[in-house]
Amino acid sequence: MSINSVPTTDQLPVVVIGAGPIGLAAAAHLVERGLEPLVLEAGPSAGSAVRDWAHVRLFSPWAEVTDPAAEKLLAPTGWVRPDGATCPTGDDWAEKYLQPLADTLGDKVRYGATVTGVARAGRDRIVDSGRDEQPFTVHIQLADGHEERIAARAVIDASGTWSVPSPMGADGLPALGEKTATDRVSYRVPDLGDPAVRARYAGKRTAVVGSGASAFTALAHLADLAKEEDGTHAVWILRRGISANTYGGGEADQLPARGALGLRAKAAVEAGHASAATGFRTEAVERDTDGRLILVAEDGRRLDPVDEIIVLTGFRPDLSFLSEVRLGLDERLQAPTALAPLIDPNVHSCGTVYPHGVNELSHPEQDIYLVGMKSYGRAPTFLAMTGYEQARSITAAIAGDREAAERVELTLPETGVCGGAGLFDDPEAAQNGGGGGCCAAPATLQIGIGAPAASGGC
Repeated sequence: MSINSVPTTDQLPVVVIGAGPIGLAAAAHLVERGLEPLVLEAGPSAGSAVRDWAHVRLFSPWAEVTDPAAEKLLAPTGWVRPDGATCPTGDDWAEKYLQPLADTLGDKVRYGATVTGVARAGRDRIVDSGRDEQPFTVHIQLADGHEERIAARAVIDASGTWSVPSPMGADGLPALGEKTATDRVSYRVPDLGDPAVRARYAGKRTAVVGSGASAFTALAHLADLAKEEDGTHAVWILRRGISANTYGGGEADQLPARGALGLRAKAAVEAGHASAATGFRTEAVERDTDGRLILVAEDGRRLDPVDEIIVLTGFRPDLSFLSEVRLGLDERLQAPTALAPLIDPNVHSCGTVYPHGVNELSHPEQDIYLVGMKSYGRAPTFLAMTGYEQARSITAAIAGDREAAERVELTLPETGVCGGAGLFDDPEAAQNGGGGGCCAAPATLQIGIGAPAASGGC
């Protein structure tokens, strides 16, 4: 729809950026509200980011990763939700839920449409006059290079953080030499079921940088490979020390797949398939005379050479295309200002992130919202049900139903155990059980990249 042919803002579509789980849920809620969504997806299909980790299993079961409004939209097509007690893989989630949902939305979803900018019509971020009365303009670039400008009454950014993995440098910037070592560095959990990927790591020494569920998954996969391929070994790079909390909740974790995954990582270390370098804050990546990689820490420590590096240090939001709208973001997390205190890992190493909606997700710029993983900025934890509640609340607000927008319609389970100290851990304090920020409540809820299929599902 051309911006020049639309007489009133309320006749315009609500642009949703991203055809992932939360973006498609937002579209379903908009349809339920009688509003017109237009979902812009950069990839060629629904759930493009999810498909990048198709081989990995979620911690959460089917009953917790489908949205109620989406299910209502799908019901007339004969769609039936898979067994609610089983945990899907990324491929299951994309093929059995996300793509059917996108197909049901039909031409309300456009693929190969990369959003390059969002602004107010005729107003850059400086101009106050008449700002809130103007529609949004959303600039897109299509797969063939063609550019378009779309008018929108509101914008819901559900583009996630998958496209911007964090680097291995301890200061948040790429380590010296990291960019020139890209042929040996990966930022994804490897799919060792792919023969080419398996050959890359078989019989090799691989550094795994990170301390979360993705790192656990990579360690578990590499340990399985080590049992079959001599010479395969993982070097686990930890900024913290190893303590009772390093491997998560184990058998006490109320997300069984997450607990089992931590136990598998622990078993990999104890069996000698992986060794740990603790208190190691990476400063540089160097090459030896044989072309192998040497990690150098800020304190000058140098590790033995490795053949490959897998960096799993989290993700961060791409805010570049939002530079002309007025966002209220926390200076640490790059999450909405009112949401940040609920999810800040500097403060909360455990504690439930309670359901939240329009009040926590609003910005100085009216009618633009970051939802899903994008709303969490750099915070590492997220639950699909939380994102679906976000979508329900903000679509109610866009529709003018403020009472429904501010009403909490979700009760979250308590799903974890305390995870230890905050982001910047002292190795000795960790070993002694020290560290701050731990609450009495269970661990922060998260939808993780969980146990692989071989672990037996949920």
